[in-house]
Amino acid sequence: MRRLIGTILMLLLAGAGSSQPSGAQSQSNDPIKTLKFTLPVDCEIGRTCEVQNYVDRDPTTAAKDYMCGSASYNDHSGVDFRIPDMAAQRRGVDVLAAAPGRVSRVRDGVADVSVKLIDRSTIEGRECGNGVVIDHGGGLTTQYCHMANGSIVVPVGAEIRAGQKIGQVGLSGNTEYPHLHFTVRSGQTNIDPFAPLGGNGNACGSGSSMWKSDVAAALSYKPGTILNVGFATSALTMEQVEAGNIVSPTRATQPIVAYVRAINLRVGDVQQFTLKAPDGAILASHAGTPMTSNQAQRFVFIGKKAPPSGWPKGKYSAEYVVLRAGRPLLRRQFDLRL
Repeated sequence: MRRLIGTILMLLLAGAGSSQPSGAQSQSNDPIKTLKFTLPVDCEIGRTCEVQNYVDRDPTTAAKDYMCGSASYNDHSGVDFRIPDMAAQRRGVDVLAAAPGRVSRVRDGVADVSVKLIDRSTIEGRECGNGVVIDHGGGLTTQYCHMANGSIVVPVGAEIRAGQKIGQVGLSGNTEYPHLHFTVRSGQTNIDPFAPLGGNGNACGSGSSMWKSDVAAALSYKPGTILNVGFATSALTMEQVEAGNIVSPTRATQPIVAYVRAINLRVGDVQQFTLKAPDGAILASHAGTPMTSNQAQRFVFIGKKAPPSGWPKGKYSAEYVVLRAGRPLLRRQFDLRL
């Protein structure tokens, strides 16, 4: 399948509250044109979080993001800010209000568990999981979904400032991995914060965004990216990488296994992965064939058992490259010193 099972978020959160904020953003100007968002997650794009999915701009059953790329899926209503793994989630990653306003809806009490492990009917009508809706005036709202059970710290009716903590990233609702699903709406219409004024037929990447300038720079579009890299002492599964806290080799007698998880790769992309000894000798390698479908995530590992005498001391290097149309799209080198 093109994607992980993601969020189905056309339903608003259940609850009650005033729909008119007092003062925070109540202005006659169109907020779509005037409001500027801060990053809704307390993370660093490219280091401790990445954008997994964008708003689907294709009116058909196909999907495309605002740059006409494949980092979306059919009817995806918001932006998914993904953190590296469950270990990061357990340490706590704050969800922040993207703009000032008033809390109009809240839901909490939904368990943090992957949708792969439960009966989907148990979250029917609660696909957003634990979440918050903030009213910014002028009919504009933002919705924050999949938050951690028990983490929401703002009540209905609270006046909120931009950047204020409202909860933490979780695994609640219809999701397989820890992330924040961030939706912008004008009335009942979903708005793409990366290109809010462009219609479905708008030229790719045209128009101004709703992000503040520094946030917009940090959120520069990536046609694929690397989410996880590291070393382990045995073969790995995707579930182990998602869990996090993988222990690197520390002894010369242990196997050396290098791993990478990349997201938003496309048809035709080719992965190349090499593990080298301190003297430059190739210990293991992977030369993939062109992908036959778009990949929301792709995991690969290579490795080798220690020789009878143990590994020589020194720096062991892994290099991962993704080729797109024959040219390097992604490249990452990471090292292990024994």
